[in-house]
Amino acid sequence: MTGDRSVDHTRADRMSSSAYVLAIDQGTTSTRAILFDAAGRIRSAAQFELAQIYPRPGWVEHDPDEIWRSVVSTCREALGAADGPIAAIGVASQRETVVLWERRTGRPVHNAIVWQDGRTAEICRSWREGGLAQPVSQRTGLVIDPYFSASKIRWLLDSVPGLRERARAGEIAFGTIDSFLLWRLSGGTRHATDATNACRTMLFDIRRLAWDQELLDAFGIPRAILPEVLDTGADFGTTTRELFDAEIPVAGMAGDQHAALIGQACFRPGMIKSTYGTGAFVLLNIGREPAASRHQLLTTIAYRLGGETFYALEGSIFVAGATVKWLRDRLGVIAAAAETGRLAAQADSGQRVYLVPGFAGLGAPYWAPQARGALIGLTAECGRAEIARAALEAVAYQTRDLIEAMAADVGAAVSTLRVDGGMSESNWAMQFVADILPAVIERPVGIETTAWGAAYVAGLIRGLYPDPGTMVDQWRPERRFVPVMPAAEREERYAGWRRAVAGALAAAPAASAQAGS
Repeated sequence: MTGDRSVDHTRADRMSSSAYVLAIDQGTTSTRAILFDAAGRIRSAAQFELAQIYPRPGWVEHDPDEIWRSVVSTCREALGAADGPIAAIGVASQRETVVLWERRTGRPVHNAIVWQDGRTAEICRSWREGGLAQPVSQRTGLVIDPYFSASKIRWLLDSVPGLRERARAGEIAFGTIDSFLLWRLSGGTRHATDATNACRTMLFDIRRLAWDQELLDAFGIPRAILPEVLDTGADFGTTTRELFDAEIPVAGMAGDQHAALIGQACFRPGMIKSTYGTGAFVLLNIGREPAASRHQLLTTIAYRLGGETFYALEGSIFVAGATVKWLRDRLGVIAAAAETGRLAAQADSGQRVYLVPGFAGLGAPYWAPQARGALIGLTAECGRAEIARAALEAVAYQTRDLIEAMAADVGAAVSTLRVDGGMSESNWAMQFVADILPAVIERPVGIETTAWGAAYVAGLIRGLYPDPGTMVDQWRPERRFVPVMPAAEREERYAGWRRAVAGALAAAPAASAQAGS
């Protein structure tokens, strides 16, 4: 509900129509701050690209202080366009990424370990061999994988001298990025997170809605470091006055993919969205009861509003837009991301080139952290265009992997998929997704759905925006992509993808070798 569209003002009577909501969208590659007005329209936006730190192959880190500086600077820039009060701040952030900091000073004890990081493969293997896979799945809805926060926390406690003792003594705080930002925004007065971020740590019981002490003990993680867990929309405190010249309520926090689900108005069971950012993430709303996947998907908390919890099945693609960045920054195939679709359209459609982007392992439904990337099917006639096409096609093939798993889990085919994120701007890519699934792809008027989801929750809590049911009824697509590829070609292409993945998995190094690389 962004762009030129507006929302109903029936609930906004309690506040001035000149009020605004500020959304912080802290992602893997950039930080954005977007100012939304009382009608849900974007008034201003600011963005800061973050440095990616790669200490060793397969390791990915961020500087938490750079993240914080980027949040402050983009917020101040976006707030410059406000000519009325700021009703609230909503925070959407990259999930699973781990920060540990000193409670007394707020100083991080190490760089943030990013969700893509694979250094803990050996820790995860030992946990699986120790019989923890079943309790983790039953209680958290997750699989044991380096993707999630728990093994990253354990690695830090084991690797930073004296950290475990300080953590047990209550001197150290843990947070995913949202929690770290809230600590800084509130001047160290609030150590909290929301249910959607907590459920990605591999430490949170999604049925009891509480930290799981047995898992904490099994993983060797002190409970003293954990934040309070609140609803997605809640009173998270206020910012310090010196930051933005006002004490602004923080009223919404959500993991970025959950914020996008909200921003796409997927409030009813059966509604599904896919966000194409650095990675790609498909979430299917399954309602008020969690259901275990039989096909290697995750069960996660979709959102918690007004004391009601909704759940989702999720499929995670670790590398999507990051592949385009790789084409630009590492291969020099393109100068800008927008070129990828044009190159793909020029490629020889008769070629069958497959790029398996296992740069950070493979996520659902394979869960192969040891996997590496592979480019398969090259001929002497292949060039930049064919490689660019293979990069975009890989996202569509991986989306089908997830959609087929979801359809098998719920016993119903997916006929419509809502999309957002940077890659969804590519008409070529979205048409190929529609063709390969096959399904109707719906793209909203504004693709800033992650930021809008965070803003919507905060504005909802503050009485500025309508109820979820109204948002469902008002949602409209900007464009629909309908499948046109012949069924025989679709299945032939997808079969080639499955063979390419099998080849990449067969060539993957052993987990122990990867851990020592």
